[in-house]
Amino acid sequence: MHVPDGFFDAAVSVSAGAVAAAGVAVCLRGARRELDDRTAPMAGLVAAFIFAVQMLNFPIAAGTSGHLMGGALAAILVGPYTGVLCLAVVLIVQSVFFADGGLTALGVNITIMGIVGVLVGWGVFRLVTRVARSKGAITAAAFLAALISVPVSALVFTLLFWIGGTAPIEVGTVAAAMGGVHVLIGVGEGVITALTVGAVLAVRPDLVHGARGLASSLLLRGADGTTTVEPQRPVAAGSRGLRPFLLGGLGVTLVLAGLVSFFASSSPDGLESVAEDKGFLGQATDHLFGAWALADYGEVGGIPVGVAGAVGVGIVLLLAGGVAYAARGRARDRERAGV
Repeated sequence: MHVPDGFFDAAVSVSAGAVAAAGVAVCLRGARRELDDRTAPMAGLVAAFIFAVQMLNFPIAAGTSGHLMGGALAAILVGPYTGVLCLAVVLIVQSVFFADGGLTALGVNITIMGIVGVLVGWGVFRLVTRVARSKGAITAAAFLAALISVPVSALVFTLLFWIGGTAPIEVGTVAAAMGGVHVLIGVGEGVITALTVGAVLAVRPDLVHGARGLASSLLLRGADGTTTVEPQRPVAAGSRGLRPFLLGGLGVTLVLAGLVSFFASSSPDGLESVAEDKGFLGQATDHLFGAWALADYGEVGGIPVGVAGAVGVGIVLLLAGGVAYAARGRARDRERAGV
């Protein structure tokens, strides 16, 4: 659901940009409470993984496809504040390097997919996990959080387009169309999110932000018959080795972007399909960087999509990891200064 240039007037574009900038600023401060030696490198990997999977459009109906948005996934794995930062980096890289999502619409995209997607996904996840905290419950909560976050983000787009879109629409009709198609996309998003969260839970549950406190307490019985309850401590970052997990995750991410991307659906995504059907697709304007070699994931410059995807993974990994390490460094400086 990458919004192109030309869909919104200047007032909405500027306002959404201000909301996105303020949201990112708040999240830079909030992420200091989430980032440590484990989650800082995880943030880079999660952002790169989301970039890769967003390339993998999957068919949802005749002539329509969908792709991962990733808000709920990022929030569950690295926390909501860091999750917004991950999505912001992904969307900026996609817009600047790959002409995927408009430059003037960048604020709208970060607001809809980053802020709204993360907050709704995290909110639903927290509500569900208050009832149960088992691994199965966390995986089910991840599915439901991702499923709901997608149509809600689509409806926020519809509201913004009704307020400041460059074409008149019947808001009820467009809302029904956007909501309907994005519920189907949400099912795919839920499956991908649940599978990913479940896989990380099985291997390194200590790296799942949403599963903190999952470990059950140890019941120790003494020789004299007394019992002591001792909470299990989370696995230390270096005790089982963080590097193998990160390298394995990066390998999977590169396979998805470098190989599986060749088999992605070429059908228009949900937003493009609805825009064409409702008559406002023509409002989209050419991207300023539409002639760059990597534009449209290499199609413009004749670069194989897999090569373009691998380049994108590297860029996102470096930028998101750098932002995470910088935020973590500032947090440590504040702790040392006693602030």
